[in-house]
Amino acid sequence: MNFFNFDLKKLVMIGIVLALPLISINMQQRPQESNWLAKPFSLLGSAVSESFYGFSSGVKGTTAMYLDLINIKKHSEQLTSTNNELQARLEKMNELLIENDRLRGLLTFKEQTKMSLMAAQVIGRDLVIDHNTITINKGTQDGLKAGQAVITTGGVLGYIFKPDTFTSHVMLITDRYAVVDGIVQRTRAHGIVEGKSQYSSTLQLKYVERTEDVQEGDLVVTGGLDNIFPKGFPVAVVDSVEKKTFSVSLKVDLRPVVDPYKVEEVFVVLQGNNEDFGDKFAPASATATTETTAEGAAPAATPAATVAPAATPAATPAVKPAATPAAKPAATPKPQENRQ
Repeated sequence: MNFFNFDLKKLVMIGIVLALPLISINMQQRPQESNWLAKPFSLLGSAVSESFYGFSSGVKGTTAMYLDLINIKKHSEQLTSTNNELQARLEKMNELLIENDRLRGLLTFKEQTKMSLMAAQVIGRDLVIDHNTITINKGTQDGLKAGQAVITTGGVLGYIFKPDTFTSHVMLITDRYAVVDGIVQRTRAHGIVEGKSQYSSTLQLKYVERTEDVQEGDLVVTGGLDNIFPKGFPVAVVDSVEKKTFSVSLKVDLRPVVDPYKVEEVFVVLQGNNEDFGDKFAPASATATTETTAEGAAPAATPAATVAPAATPAATPAVKPAATPAAKPAATPKPQENRQ
């Protein structure tokens, strides 16, 4: 009765007894034949190995891709840094090229003129709206004094009104207290160039007789009567002309040929009365007309008759405006002192 009771030892012994014949039969099989007993274990091991290999390959590929992304990011950052550095160098080279061309133009202008010039650099601009001025890096130590003209290669800029030891304040021609002796280049009509107001960068040509021929686009140059600016140097271009009913003078508005807020280097005229630019800055159309007229003998009398009346306006304002600018620049520092 107890023999048939469930016992684990008995069950194991029975399994061993039954498995021995099967094992003996399997051992008698040929080597090339597959072991059917080990086949399930082989399949299970192969599946586990394949799964582990696939997992390890995936991890390895993901890690390699991550490392590649890190390297690509570092390489991209290096390329970006190199590109920014090269871009900065390119901009610096372009700035140096522009500065070189500008300085070469200044040197050429200084070598070709008869004037005695001193080069200076703009180091400051006046923030006070009462005056339009700039500051240059030359002063009394360099021999500068009040009243000396300040120009650029393109035209008149202003004149020194307050020199210090190492710097000087330049009053721009757009200032309402600035005056410059001017002539309309085409017709030789004489007048005085003055700034309109402290809120505007435009000019006006005053004391021009009503009968004078002044047109929009005419070039106004220095007259040279004050012996400060060289004769025939560009000052402004006529912007508009108006004939008032009850006025003996024309109302002529001008715009300066030089933008005072874009100037970086200037020339201070130490001696300018030996220079006469004449028609050097005349428009090409006017020069061509003069050359064409000079080719024929018959038309030659016409320009002579045209130029002859120009002597009258040139002589007429010579007395009146000559006294006017002489008084105004002398009084220029006074409004500055009152406002201080």
